[in-house]
Amino acid sequence: MPSSARPPTKTARSAKAEKAAPRPDRKQAILLAAERLFAQSGYHAVSIRQIAEEAAVPLALVGYYYGQKHELFHAIFEHWRDTVNERLALLAEARSGPRDAQTLERMVSAFVEPVMRMRASAEGEYYALLVARELAYRTPDADRVLADYFDPMAHAFIDALHDACPGSSRADAAWAYQFALGALIHHMSDSRIGRLSRGENTPCDPLVTPRLIRFIAAGVRATLGAGAPPSRSRSTTHTTTRRHT
Repeated sequence: MPSSARPPTKTARSAKAEKAAPRPDRKQAILLAAERLFAQSGYHAVSIRQIAEEAAVPLALVGYYYGQKHELFHAIFEHWRDTVNERLALLAEARSGPRDAQTLERMVSAFVEPVMRMRASAEGEYYALLVARELAYRTPDADRVLADYFDPMAHAFIDALHDACPGSSRADAAWAYQFALGALIHHMSDSRIGRLSRGENTPCDPLVTPRLIRFIAAGVRATLGAGAPPSRSRSTTHTTTRRHT
């Protein structure tokens, strides 16, 4: 067979297939690697070099796409902003709907369900752990992120809880939100339920979301509902007033 008629060599075929294959999204790989490492070790324990190695990209590419480490940290939370927006949209829907016995449950559902769906995804698992870590081990960098991305949403939910429970104070609604957040964050970051239930429960149980919603709603009612003890500031004021009457 003439040399000009030879079939393509293996090297030529491999090069052609490699050229046709889609290129990996290295920018996304960097973001996911940073999210995973920050979740596992914390912001200050992770270097840009480690992120580059985890993402299998050149070191310079991390700075090219994201700038300094704190900018990459912010980019992770910006990546998940849609989850925050979904929670706010569902909250607005709950507030604009009819006021009935399930209004509070709908508000709590807006707070819980989008996060639980996110947590069920492979990528969302690391983000949930990252948020839990940064809330527990507060640093100035984490606090700036929390203020930028989560405080506006927190105020919206506090206002909604206050509005949904006539007779409550906004200060008590802030406590109710804080307790609700603690329940949600702890559930997302603690996987011991299988061991604690002696194998009867699993973290991915489809019934866990409605159970968590009922639990939080009951806690909010106990904190803000009729007959709930007043906050210390209101109790002190009331006692002082009675002493002078």
